[in-house]
Amino acid sequence: MTIRHFLTLHDLSTDEIHQVIDLAIALKAAHREGRQEPVFAGKVLGMIFEKSSTRTRVSFEAGMAQLGGDALFLSPNDTQLGRGEPIEDSARVISRMLDIIMIRTFGHDKIEKFAANSKVPVINALTDEYHPCQLLADIQTFVEHRGSMQGKTVAWIGDGNNMCHSWINAAMKLDFKLNIACPEGYEPNAELMAQAGQRVTITNDPVVAVAGAHLVTTDVFASMGQEDEQQVRLEHFANYQVNHELISHAADDVLFMHCLPAHRDEEVSAELLEDESISVVWDEAENRLHAQKALMVFLLEASGLV
Repeated sequence: MTIRHFLTLHDLSTDEIHQVIDLAIALKAAHREGRQEPVFAGKVLGMIFEKSSTRTRVSFEAGMAQLGGDALFLSPNDTQLGRGEPIEDSARVISRMLDIIMIRTFGHDKIEKFAANSKVPVINALTDEYHPCQLLADIQTFVEHRGSMQGKTVAWIGDGNNMCHSWINAAMKLDFKLNIACPEGYEPNAELMAQAGQRVTITNDPVVAVAGAHLVTTDVFASMGQEDEQQVRLEHFANYQVNHELISHAADDVLFMHCLPAHRDEEVSAELLEDESISVVWDEAENRLHAQKALMVFLLEASGLV
């Protein structure tokens, strides 16, 4: 049986994304009701981190424990990866000892190379190009609060970064309209935009992007590795803060999401972030746990490893 990986949302069909989301909601209910089964007993997740993390590490490690398995944290300081061992060699060795692997790294090519040489499923826990695990949590959160995303309008306000790229992929997979607002020079990948076609539009005006949106979402203006650009980016993104005034142009039942950590009063106002009538960021953060549990169950089952 072919080993299934999750490097971008395109690694799942639309039906499979719905299957994972439905399972995530079921696992969430089972956990809260104390009836979660140890389906991963004897299984070990390897967690390779080249970038720092809070939500990603806690959610994967806790999720594996909740399902009866174990998780092993690996950083470049702890492995030969940090001393120049070829990715191919590390993948061949590590995947013979573990049951599933998640990687949080910089270049997307690294995780592609690792997956190509792995005997077990590999999960993209963030690269510079994509953050698909966050999108699963975001989709789950929208479904829980508003139902299907099909035919809805989502507004992305801010940098054309890895989160923006994953939202573009989500629009293609789930058939919703995505309006992107970013300053000139900070646009998402042009090739990806072309693939998305008419589902995705881009503008320099946040008000235009937000008009009628059922969901408004954003991220920090300077991602990890861009700290030296912070001041310049704050100047360029000065008019892109998501706040109550901007979101007033959206649909009456609009939701606000942010992948966190948030820089209050930069990309989002503190008042909006804490407005629980609009902001669902804490549900969204919790759902990283349940969406990733569902993803791991799906990948191991689809790969014939459970």
